[in-house]
Formats: sequence, structure tokens, C-alpha cells
Amino acid sequence: MFVYSLEEIKKVIQLDGNLMQQIEKAFLSLYEKQVQMPPIMRIDIPDQRGEVDIKSAYIEGEDSFAVKLSSGFFNNPSKGLPSSGGLMILMDATNGQPKAVLADDGHLTDLRTAAAGAVAAKWCSRKNSRIAGVIGTGAQARLQLEALTHVRSIEHVYVWGRNDQKSEAYKHDVERMLQIPVTVADSVQKVVETSDIVVTTTPSTTPLVFGEWLKKGTHITAMGSDAEHKQELDESVLLQADILICDKKDQSLRLGELRSCLDERVRDRAIELGSVVSGQYAGRVDDHQITVCDLTGTGVQDTAIARHVYQLLNSRIHSENGY
Repeated sequence: MFVYSLEEIKKVIQLDGNLMQQIEKAFLSLYEKQVQMPPIMRIDIPDQRGEVDIKSAYIEGEDSFAVKLSSGFFNNPSKGLPSSGGLMILMDATNGQPKAVLADDGHLTDLRTAAAGAVAAKWCSRKNSRIAGVIGTGAQARLQLEALTHVRSIEHVYVWGRNDQKSEAYKHDVERMLQIPVTVADSVQKVVETSDIVVTTTPSTTPLVFGEWLKKGTHITAMGSDAEHKQELDESVLLQADILICDKKDQSLRLGELRSCLDERVRDRAIELGSVVSGQYAGRVDDHQITVCDLTGTGVQDTAIARHVYQLLNSRIHSENGY
């Protein structure tokens, strides 16, 4: 069994089209029922605004699968620590033995989550979308935007955060790294009303986005709600949506934005992202539709990225040794 550090992992993997293709394939596998994926196990640590999740999935026919432990401690930034952490264990699917420990400190989770957002935007947003709106200023706020630029030609970004200093830091970082102008908005409403694509990236427990702010053609990717107590979208957003998509329907009904919708007709018409990737259902079909994709995070994404990075690590080792 090999143990790979965060430093080693970062040398071989990046947020690129290859990774997004792996995540897209994972959603396809999930829809086609070729995956054994147990419900998420979560441990809450309320006094520290913390949570620990355990996720896993086996994709039929593959020789390995991942078991992931990930943490989110949302008081950490005030302590000078990142909010997310964790590691993955890659298991041999033929004999149950561990193949590798990926001590990624949550980095792989961050990358696969951002890649999923790009897949959602690819299939659901208008191809001529140019203005992105980001709710939140943390790591996902940055990575989701970076991933989005791989599938859409973003020309301007509007961001909103609860902390003005962090919003300004986000503006500085994005303009430096992605060379895209950023406007710090004074309200969530301003971001939503101005943007073609809106990405919500917060651990909020109360709605931040409301249906009356949506204009025709808007796409929303909501990735913050992954627990029963979280919610970023008001029910009115789901009622306004012409197309409602999620990563895994039963999981979204339990942990995601679908949970907060009391209208059974709206919940029933939600479709899974994998069904759109497969061509079974259409995503966006015209520029006037309002689309919403609810991403709760799935174990199949973790297996996909763990297998992907393991192959990259092996290739690097073989190359360095002259094989």
C-alpha cells in the first residue's frame, strides 16, 4: 500500500478538461445503475460548526473504488485553517485490500466538486453565457469559477460574501489568476439579477436566493446544501425553474435543495444530471429557460477522482524511473 501526500497529489492533478471528463463519466455511470453507492454517513460537531462525511461508491467492472472521509469545519478560517480537510483510501475491488492512501487534505474533494459544477454548466447553461455570479468567497467560490471558465467564456464576475474583506480578497485573487474583472456586489439580489450563471457555494442554513430575482435564461448551480440543515435556495427558485436537475435524486431529497420544496409535482419532475449526459433527457433546449442544478456531492465522484489521480501518480513514478 502506498501513501501519497498532498504535495505529491498536487504535482499530477489539476482542474482541467480531463478531470471534468472523468466526473462526467461518473455521473453517466451513476444514472445507468452500474454503481453501488451507500447513503452518506455524517457526524456533526455543532459547537465547532463542524461535520465529517464518509462517502464511497463501487462502479461495476472497475478494479478499484474509494472510501472517503471529508471534514468541513466552518470556524476554521478565523483560526487560520482551511474549512475543508480529509483523505481517501483506494481499495482493490478484486480482494478488498487497500491500494493507496491519498492524504489530500480535502483537495480532491474540492476539485471533483468544482468539476461537477462545470459539468452542470456545460449541459444546463446558455452557451452564450458571459457573466458569472458567485455567492460565497471561500475555496469553492474560486474553484467553481475556474472550472466554469473551461466550459463557458466568462467575461465578468459578480461576487457577494458576508465579509467585505474576504470579498475584496476574492476579487484580487480572481483578477490576478483568471484575468477576469470582478465586481463586489452589495447584495445577493444584485448578483442574481445581473448574472447569466449563478453558483452558490455557502454552508448557509437559510435561503439566500429567491425566485423573483431570476431572469429568463438564468442557470443556477447550487452546491452548498449537503446536509439536512442547509439551504441556499428558497422554494420559489425551484418553482420558477423550467428544468430542475440534481446529482442523485434520493440524496437531494434528503440533503439538498429538493428537501425544502413542499410541492410534490416540482420534486417529481427533477431529473438526474447523468440522465442528461446520457441523452435520455434534454437539458436546456432554448435560451429562455431557467435551469437549476442541485449538487449534493456523491461517492461516485470520489471514486472517479481517486482512480484518476492514482493512475496519474503511477504514470509519474514510472516516468521518473524510466519504465
